[in-house]
Amino acid sequence: MSEVRRATSALFLPLTAAALVSLAGGNTNAAEISITARLEQAAREQLARQAETAGLAEAQFTVNVATPRPAPPCAKPVEIEAVDTRTPARMRFAVLCPDAGGWRYEYVLRGSVSALVAVTAAPVAAGQMLTAQDVTLERRDVTTLSDAIGSAEAATGQATRRSLRAGEVLRQAQLSAPLLVKRGEPVVMLARFEAIEISTAGEALDAGALNALVRVRNLANGRVVRMRVIGPGTVEPVELPRSAQP
Repeated sequence: MSEVRRATSALFLPLTAAALVSLAGGNTNAAEISITARLEQAAREQLARQAETAGLAEAQFTVNVATPRPAPPCAKPVEIEAVDTRTPARMRFAVLCPDAGGWRYEYVLRGSVSALVAVTAAPVAAGQMLTAQDVTLERRDVTTLSDAIGSAEAATGQATRRSLRAGEVLRQAQLSAPLLVKRGEPVVMLARFEAIEISTAGEALDAGALNALVRVRNLANGRVVRMRVIGPGTVEPVELPRSAQP
């Protein structure tokens, strides 16, 4: 009977050892999956914050760990730290073990971002002021575009710096505030304070957009003064208190 027991024990010893190795491996794989999931979640949350700051509508993300690696055991829950998230296509995150004498590993994650953004509905000439008919919203990949415009309203009223093709994503770098005052053109020099309003004719010596400071020649006395652009063909004295405006 004792020989049978010894034979049975000898038979199960390798199986027990194999089972322990299998369980250890299973725990390691589970830890790796947990870290990967947490890294991807942290990257999605970071991309969501960036999209909200940029004013992107209905942003969607895909994220994956580009450099998976096993991490040593850690008695405490690991911490995730963003290292460099300026480029969605290549973000760096660190995983830290807060144990005494713990470890720190860095991972590279690759993400992509799509969102509803403003695009040109038709070809637009350089210097043209965009109207509501010139702009539409479409879902586009904006992973590599840091200044895509997220609404038609934000683009409407701005002027293009160069000619644009139909269907081109509108970016802040492509647009500028329209010139409301052009050099050499007549302007109205307007001063207002409470119920008093005085206006006189002038000539713009500089071009300027809204709130730009330009030189204007007063046609009544020939004096050149610095004025602030407040509307199409209209300027006000720079020294006029802003609180005095209606």
